[in-house]
Amino acid sequence: MSQKTALVIGAGAFGTAIASVVANNFEKVILKVRSEDVYTPIKDNDENAVYLPGLKLPSHLIPALTWEEVDELVDGEIELIVSGLPTAAIGKFYEENQDRFQKYLEKKIPVVSLSKGIDPVTLEMADDLFYEMFPHHKELFTFLSGPSFAKEIVQEQITLVTLAGRSRKTLTQVSKMFEAPYFKALPSYDVKGVLLGGALKNVLAIAGGVIEGLGYNDNTRAAMITRGIAEMLRFGRVFNARPETFYGLSGMGDLILTTTGGLSRNKQFGLELAKGRTPEDIINSQRTTVEGYKTTQAVHLLSEKYEIRANIFNATHEVLFQGKKAKEVIETLMRIPSRFELE
Repeated sequence: MSQKTALVIGAGAFGTAIASVVANNFEKVILKVRSEDVYTPIKDNDENAVYLPGLKLPSHLIPALTWEEVDELVDGEIELIVSGLPTAAIGKFYEENQDRFQKYLEKKIPVVSLSKGIDPVTLEMADDLFYEMFPHHKELFTFLSGPSFAKEIVQEQITLVTLAGRSRKTLTQVSKMFEAPYFKALPSYDVKGVLLGGALKNVLAIAGGVIEGLGYNDNTRAAMITRGIAEMLRFGRVFNARPETFYGLSGMGDLILTTTGGLSRNKQFGLELAKGRTPEDIINSQRTTVEGYKTTQAVHLLSEKYEIRANIFNATHEVLFQGKKAKEVIETLMRIPSRFELE
């Protein structure tokens, strides 16, 4: 192991899984947690019993509840920071701890963000939020996205993701820190494309869950995925994202996984909606974050602001936020006049 200490913020399922990957290359990985029921099982039994029950974590992955505990655990200097917070939590957390992270960045410590969402109020993505708070250190931020269920990562299933950033040096450095026999992060300069892919596919995963829950099968799912990618590309054009990004790991790869795989939280959310439960009821009954829920609102606002034709995304918004019946929304979609496919 060539590096000594990494710091991971957020001990949800994905933050914990990525911490286990990083542990392949660091002598110590400090996992900053916020609740005792997550902290204690990791500390005592090397297990995140709340978010990844039954899966053993590396023994040198050490939880910390407070910043004092983090500072006590640091051996020398932190060499990598991973932010595993949901998009909605980034602003508040980093504003409250801005001085600390400013000092980290002044030491040229790279940051990897795992957030996959769009803020429904400001319509900002993770890069906007970090760049605004730390405008002099943009080259140190990278953004990871791709087809990667947390449980399968911890089980060491072979996983490929995309790592986007502005600096070749930082991307090369961080990619090496993530290398494992079962995990690879492929570098890209298309930050917006990677972030859009990661955010938009969550909305389509909810739609996929609803479709499956209503009894539609493979034909319908394939149609939704294909047309969904076409709509994703329209959002990409607004943000000058590269089209090929949406056909890569962080676009099509992630979309296929989350609309077909049984471990997708967003798809499960859609399946529950199809049973007649309300979005609020589902969200209030669980601790895991369904990024696609708030992103659906943001995407709808973006489509209105930039006049983007996004029938599937807006249909999902009608179900989640306007109380419309999914079956009726699907029937309405099928009545839209046909157009040439590339228009």
